[in-house]
Amino acid sequence: MRFADQSHARRNLLTGEWVLVSPQRLLRPWQGQVDDVETKKLPAYDAGCYLCPGNERANGNRNPEYQGAFAFDNDYAAVTDVSDIDPQNHPLFEARPETGCCRVLCYTERHDLRLATMDNDQVCMALSAMIAEFSELDSRDDIAYVQVFENRGSMMGCSNPHPHAQIWATSNLPNEPNKEHQAQLAYWQKNGNVLLDDYLQAELKDGSRVVVAGGHFVAVVPYWAVWPFETLIVPRRVVAGPDELGAEEVASLAEVLRQVLAGYETLFDAAVPYSLGLHPRPSDGQAHPEWQFHIHVYPPLLRSATIRKYLVGFEMFGMPQRDLTPEVAAEKLREAHQNKRHSKDD
Repeated sequence: MRFADQSHARRNLLTGEWVLVSPQRLLRPWQGQVDDVETKKLPAYDAGCYLCPGNERANGNRNPEYQGAFAFDNDYAAVTDVSDIDPQNHPLFEARPETGCCRVLCYTERHDLRLATMDNDQVCMALSAMIAEFSELDSRDDIAYVQVFENRGSMMGCSNPHPHAQIWATSNLPNEPNKEHQAQLAYWQKNGNVLLDDYLQAELKDGSRVVVAGGHFVAVVPYWAVWPFETLIVPRRVVAGPDELGAEEVASLAEVLRQVLAGYETLFDAAVPYSLGLHPRPSDGQAHPEWQFHIHVYPPLLRSATIRKYLVGFEMFGMPQRDLTPEVAAEKLREAHQNKRHSKDD
């Protein structure tokens, strides 16, 4: 099959779902919405920011004069400690209690930074704080899953530009991790191997979708990517959760993640919006030898910093669809990295 210029579908190994790839649609003219580029220069400290050190938050609580990472319970949590709903109201109107904890993690006291513009030590500190938050919530008996994520930029619905992540820990396994759990478990039971480890070895051998190959982590545009410049970051060593990473591995992850995000900004010449999520094993106290820890990064941009990818129409009612192939996306991101290195050399 000629992948480069003919429509075809690709299967997502982690979910079992199919993605329609339509490279010929890149030729169509665009007369749709054009978004503004994020150009506002932020101050190092913003007196009106709810997340800056020493400032009062919306609910009246005040942040300490912190430096580095700072975490606190979300003032407007999506889940609560108690849920007393009736879980069996009617067989056709099923509901269940959903309890847990929501936390906010500020990466740094600096209002004007983001992961793409931090240095490696700063990203390391942010990742170490994420891992500490994960470990604490993961140890709770009432928690089934700990989801660490970041929404960056107004295009992704971020309500505050201060660099921060969120941690939602829930009493049940959410939909997306559950799909990935079932796929990885089935592969392990059938083959005796870790799905994402075998997949990573195949990607490294192929090479066409590899974006950054670090000492301990590798970033690829996955074969089944939905978002145009989506990346998947996978460790070279099989680890079920981020709490298993050593100091050198965390440093390698920081470097690869920073390079991926900085590459987006070089490619689009803008502060790029994205959603980023860590996918560790379930928090059920089991070893989960089938699970490989990984990170998804989903930037919404398509043709430029002002034209986004919309998941609408056929994507909502049929199946996900993308225009440029993952191979072309990876090539563009690799070129962006090369251009950035050359500019530094100059």
